Amino acid sequence: MNDQRSAAATEPAAAAIAVPEAVTALDAAATDPGRPGGAGDPGAPGAGTWAARRAALAPIALVVAGGLSVQFGSAVAALLMPKAGALGVVTLRLAAAALILLVVCRPKVRGHSRADWGTVLAFGVAMGGMNTLFYLALDRIPLGIAVTLEVLGPLVLSVVASRRLVNVVWAGLALVGVVLLGGGGFDRLDPLGAAFALAAGAMWAAYIVFSARTGRRFPQADGLALAMVVAAVLSLPLGVLESGAKLAVPSTLALGAAVAVLSSVLPYTLELMALRRLPAPTFAVMMSLEPAIAAGAGFLILDQALSTTDALAIALVIGASIGAVRSRSGGARREE
Repeated sequence: MNDQRSAAATEPAAAAIAVPEAVTALDAAATDPGRPGGAGDPGAPGAGTWAARRAALAPIALVVAGGLSVQFGSAVAALLMPKAGALGVVTLRLAAAALILLVVCRPKVRGHSRADWGTVLAFGVAMGGMNTLFYLALDRIPLGIAVTLEVLGPLVLSVVASRRLVNVVWAGLALVGVVLLGGGGFDRLDPLGAAFALAAGAMWAAYIVFSARTGRRFPQADGLALAMVVAAVLSLPLGVLESGAKLAVPSTLALGAAVAVLSSVLPYTLELMALRRLPAPTFAVMMSLEPAIAAGAGFLILDQALSTTDALAIALVIGASIGAVRSRSGGARREE
């Protein structure tokens, strides 16, 4: 599921983001067998088994850190909503992320065809729609449940793309989880909030498709940076209409920048570093755990406790996502 999203969007984005030299040096030391202090240096302290374990655990730790960053960034966004509104937070996040990517990537705007611009425009619309709808959902329902409903979009895309009968079972398992979340009717959750989350999932699926196409048409992170500008421009009128001058308050601007870094810039960097040494199916399975991470962030920061039924529903959706990913990767290996 999320292997498509990361390989097509997060990886090129992170490639253009400068990683601190100290982190890069540690990363290289763990993977370069010829580097002093690396995994293959016989004179390094704890060489051998310890070095191999460290090299194996490092990318997993990076993925977990990226997931924590994304979901805790969403929790910070929820705290900011009373000050700036859901649409205002979306505007702040997208505008800050676009500014950072423009400065870092310096994308070229010349030499692209009309089809190239059409693709990046569609990517920007999908990105803006995904973020706007998700934050509107977050303003009405708990973070963990919002992410669980949103992740159904990529799950459905994965099931359709695989065209394997076994994935119908995983889709059914996810459906059971959704029914449990509804508790017999989504009015318990706020039906509009649930609808926003499901719509955000549909836009996430579109985001995956157009991010892949953009990655093929634009070098490095140029396409992502330009699409982020499109998303920011589209969200700006909505944010201004809802929040107006509140968006210019220094404390609000600072929190908006923090959300952009936590939810966009930092995860892209960490995920790229992980993808260099972690198989895509393994990465996707770990990304499927995001609803659980979101539930933890909601509990710790927003005091959003889940019922036993909600926890079981989230576990079912996570299990369905992992099963779909593993079935897809297994089918790809057999076809090879």
